[in-house]
Amino acid sequence: MPKGPIRRAQLIAPYGVGAMIVVRDGTSLITAGLDHWYERENGRDDVDRSEFRVEEWRLAQQLGVDHFRLPPDFRIIKGESVPNAYLTIPFLRFPQWHYCQYCGHLKELKLPQRSKEKCPKCEEQKRNRYLVQVPIIAMCDRGHIQDFPWREWVHRSDNPTCKKPMRLVGTGSATLGGLSVQCECKAKRSLANITETRPGDNGSETTFLSKHLNEKHDDDSDRQEFLCQGKRPWLGTEESEPCSRPLRGSLRSASNVYYSQVRSAIYLKRGNDSELISILEEPPISTLIELLAKGNVDLITPDCLRGQHPQLLQPFSNEDIKVALNGILSEEDNNSDEIFVEGDDPETHFRRPEFNVLRTERDEKQLKIRKIDLNDYDPDIAQYFSQIMLVDKLRETRALTGFTRIFPENEQNINLLQALLRRNPLPPQDSWLPAYVVYGEGIFLEFNERRLQQWLIQTGDAVQQRIQPLVQRYQQVQEKRHLRDRPLMPRFILLHTFAHLIMNRLTFECGYSSAALRERLYISDNREAPMAGVLIYTAAGDSEGTMGGLVRMGKPDYFEPMFHAALEDAKWCSADPVCMEIGARGGQGPDSCNLAACHNCSLVPETACEEFNRFLDRGVVVGDINNRSLGFFYLR
Repeated sequence: MPKGPIRRAQLIAPYGVGAMIVVRDGTSLITAGLDHWYERENGRDDVDRSEFRVEEWRLAQQLGVDHFRLPPDFRIIKGESVPNAYLTIPFLRFPQWHYCQYCGHLKELKLPQRSKEKCPKCEEQKRNRYLVQVPIIAMCDRGHIQDFPWREWVHRSDNPTCKKPMRLVGTGSATLGGLSVQCECKAKRSLANITETRPGDNGSETTFLSKHLNEKHDDDSDRQEFLCQGKRPWLGTEESEPCSRPLRGSLRSASNVYYSQVRSAIYLKRGNDSELISILEEPPISTLIELLAKGNVDLITPDCLRGQHPQLLQPFSNEDIKVALNGILSEEDNNSDEIFVEGDDPETHFRRPEFNVLRTERDEKQLKIRKIDLNDYDPDIAQYFSQIMLVDKLRETRALTGFTRIFPENEQNINLLQALLRRNPLPPQDSWLPAYVVYGEGIFLEFNERRLQQWLIQTGDAVQQRIQPLVQRYQQVQEKRHLRDRPLMPRFILLHTFAHLIMNRLTFECGYSSAALRERLYISDNREAPMAGVLIYTAAGDSEGTMGGLVRMGKPDYFEPMFHAALEDAKWCSADPVCMEIGARGGQGPDSCNLAACHNCSLVPETACEEFNRFLDRGVVVGDINNRSLGFFYLR
């Protein structure tokens, strides 16, 4: 069986459930569903799953699950007993169609099978050649994926009767048009255009593969579209589920074959608790509480817990433990810091508690924040920011909630996305999602709200007119792909672009790579409870925080030079004037949803950006070439 190493964090993104990976021997695999994680290949059930349990109460409430689990790590026994040794993550071989690189012979190999199989046609000629997996697959925008319909495609019929051998022949061209499928019955067809979309009936959108596979009828009215068959090979089944979406061909290595849907949360303490909650929510005590809760909740008493784990609970009184237990076992929301603001969308509502906490000093086990007096900075800093907070330590939990294909997002809700991860649903009291916990440090910048309002008033309609082409382009993409509705306001584009400019500058100042930094935006235009905050942070999964290099850049005498250098870099891009002026001529970047923002000035690795490098414009930050006063950071 093919084997290969993979890091824990990669099992959340980019190689989560349903993703494809090529291991060392060249075998293409797809990550299996969650049904058989934490199980041994020999069927033995001696795995202590409680060791991998992770608690993140806010994220669990948002996603509707009981808890999270860390992906298992592979351990080898060396002379002493090692718990949960030799645990692996199941992967399945995909695609199942193979071909010979020498003669082109196509053959479907059903699982299970050997890692390699000799080409039967070459064996007849006394040649020793092996079959390899085909480079083409087919998928739909609802997450389904399947082998490319080779036999149907070459015979131009969704129900071909010919079962003769086929060949995949290449002409040496670098495009798919240089590949063709040939059957011994003399049927032949090129793979040109199989990845393209086509306009459908009634203004809908279809694909070239779905629309043109059936070409046995000359009359278009008799031609039936070949739609997705609802295949889910990552769940280890050949059963199909109903799906009526168009089917699209793709290279199996294409970047749009898989998009992880990851939700994250900064850990906040529950209500008015202390570190005691953290102790009770983590193994080994959380395991004991979980077992007792399945029997009789009344058995969960301070004396019972203290009898099993006296050292962990020694600093706390029975009354403290009782109060903490009531908070954990209660189904009610115990977050006293939460604020309900009318008009907030779910994500804004979720981030408000984080925004409120990041604005205050904290000294907790999972969150340490210091406030720096703005008077210690240069005078112009207070003009733009109301607070600068240094986050010495934070804990972030990143959970895999599902995945999409073809497009980074679609209209599927969280329940449909989670349903893609497993074949058999779990009861709510035992439901879980894979997650990864990382620790890091950061800088939190809260913009001066008075200055923001002054900027919007002084620029009048000029800023709105500048970003209007971006808004219109997103609306077009939104209608075509059924994306979520979102207001693209100047405040959002300003903070988002500023975060990118600061991250790019920090890579030169504090030594972190561009992929090591992340942004987290806190934005709301609500007049009663506005938000305008940016958290730039780094998180390392293999250590308890980092070495303080990022926090240092937020201190006086370090922050000002970095801040001014970032703005100076933003005023002139090496691609200007084209970069600055291209917004009025169609935009640039993903979905053409950027104005003055390119790889030379504002883009960052997609893992560092919350918006896939969209909705960026240097013009609202430092103004354009002809009108610097348009920018928020224009000095008067």
